[in-house]
Amino acid sequence: MNAIATGALITLPFPTFSRSSKLRVKKGLKGQFKVFAVFGEEDEKKNAWGALFHVEDPRTKIPLHNKGKVFDVYQALEVAKYDLQYFDWRARQDVLTIMLLHEKVVDVLNPLAREYKSIGTMKKELAELQEELEAAHRQVNISEARVSTALDKLAHMEELVNDKLLQDRTVTEVSQTSSSPSTSSDSVDIKKKRLPRRRLQVSGPVQPYPPHLKNFWYPVAFSSGLKDDTMIPIECFEEPWVIFRGKDGKPGCVQNTCAHRACPLHLGSVNEGRIQCPYHGWEFATDGKCEKMPSTQLRNVKIKSLPCFEKEGMIWVWPGTDPPTVTLPSLEPPSGFKVHAEIVMDIPIEHGLLLDNLLDLAHAPFTHTSTFAKGWSVPSLVKFLTPASGLQGYWDPYPIDMEFRPPCMVISTIGISKPGKLEGQNTKQCSTHLHQLHVCLPSSKLKTRLLYRMSLDFAPLLTHIPFMQHLWRHFARQVLNEDLRLVEGQQERMNNGENVWNFPVAYDKLGVRYRLWRDALEREAKELPFNREN
Repeated sequence: MNAIATGALITLPFPTFSRSSKLRVKKGLKGQFKVFAVFGEEDEKKNAWGALFHVEDPRTKIPLHNKGKVFDVYQALEVAKYDLQYFDWRARQDVLTIMLLHEKVVDVLNPLAREYKSIGTMKKELAELQEELEAAHRQVNISEARVSTALDKLAHMEELVNDKLLQDRTVTEVSQTSSSPSTSSDSVDIKKKRLPRRRLQVSGPVQPYPPHLKNFWYPVAFSSGLKDDTMIPIECFEEPWVIFRGKDGKPGCVQNTCAHRACPLHLGSVNEGRIQCPYHGWEFATDGKCEKMPSTQLRNVKIKSLPCFEKEGMIWVWPGTDPPTVTLPSLEPPSGFKVHAEIVMDIPIEHGLLLDNLLDLAHAPFTHTSTFAKGWSVPSLVKFLTPASGLQGYWDPYPIDMEFRPPCMVISTIGISKPGKLEGQNTKQCSTHLHQLHVCLPSSKLKTRLLYRMSLDFAPLLTHIPFMQHLWRHFARQVLNEDLRLVEGQQERMNNGENVWNFPVAYDKLGVRYRLWRDALEREAKELPFNREN
């Protein structure tokens, strides 16, 4: 809130309200003036302050409660959210009051109007406006304090109801009256004294990936990128692999190191369904067995291979030591969507930090101001609403559904009215949609292989425009670069011991749940949290 007030007073352009705008004021008992309403033309609402001040009055959404009713923690959380929305709204109105009073000062000093006023009248008016400004500034300070208190309250209520979101935090709650009348309460009563608590701790140099993280099917490439005579080199959990198609056309994944002299196999070629080493011509099948050794007697030699499977336009591998699960998850776009772009990029970021970024939408109007979030207003409150045991849900107020799909996928559906614009309602109410898949394959400690697939349920003709893939790739890189400089900075700080998960707030819910899932996996917990089947 400090940023709102300071920004409004210092950095925003001067008000452009026309002379037809009216400021109704009423003098209080102590000589102070309060703003009750602002009226003006439609053009006035489109001034440079629109995103800051045109916020819906939350009083129409006040939670219903009856006098004497004891709240449970969930009802108390809703009240805390309302309090924050209301105090934020009031603070914005207080700042607007200051802006309008400044405009009145300019009107008083307007040289074109001086001939109608005496110097004494001007001095009197300026003195009164000065008193009003001082009172308005005091009110802004009060409003900022209320917002800060509401934020603290909301953060504490989140601790109580977020279904073990922060397992290491211990709080004591008293939800009903105790034995004596003097301690009775009409709402949730929270003891002021709390036991020591810990935050999420994600700091220090990136550690080797836990073995259990490998025991999943991982998408590593798009089928469209693997032809019969081509190969795709990848890194997966610090190991080099290469993917190619065998004699039967099915993909295989073998160690990208020749058994003879450790030459990278991807520097060679594919010959009749075998990958040929460029050094001495040894040829390996998709199961890793060497089937040809030119200039010498064939020996029983085999290199490592991974279980590899192709499904729904993607190539999957199983890098773990446990037996692969029988079924592969489905990442196919929903019915009615057509794939418009498939992009693969290598990102110099540890894959957990990249997932943190993808699972966070609240940063969009601050980070992506030159791309997809250009022109977005900053909401009073951003929330992610999700089932008690889920890793999926939807954003409020954005019309975006999102899911973290273990071990490394983020799936989102965005409701839009036209490309680049949000409709401002939930996805089911939107007529057109953008569906996104992000796969963050752990290549190494500080590198991630990102697979991005974009699908639309409108504009099918776009797929037939030449070079459209290049345009999508260019846009995707623009968006990524806006994030990259920030996340690279996080990674540097993290490696130096800073915690990148200090003070989680309401809109961090999905990211926090991912971290708790990841932490349980690393601890080899018997049961992972937020199971989709629960």
